[in-house]
Amino acid sequence: MSEKSGVGIRFIRELEKGKQTLKMDKINQVLSLFGYELGPIPINRGNEES
Repeated sequence: MSEKSGVGIRFIRELEKGKQTLKMDKINQVLSLFGYELGPIPINRGNEES
């Protein structure tokens, strides 16, 4: 996975262990292998009127 995505093996290990401070661009390199991309989405706080 490391070789196919172009990130280091250490990054893959940290991703697998759930490290909370990973770079989004590197995460997207891995996710692209599966046809996905990580990005910002709005949070519905429940107090907004439509």
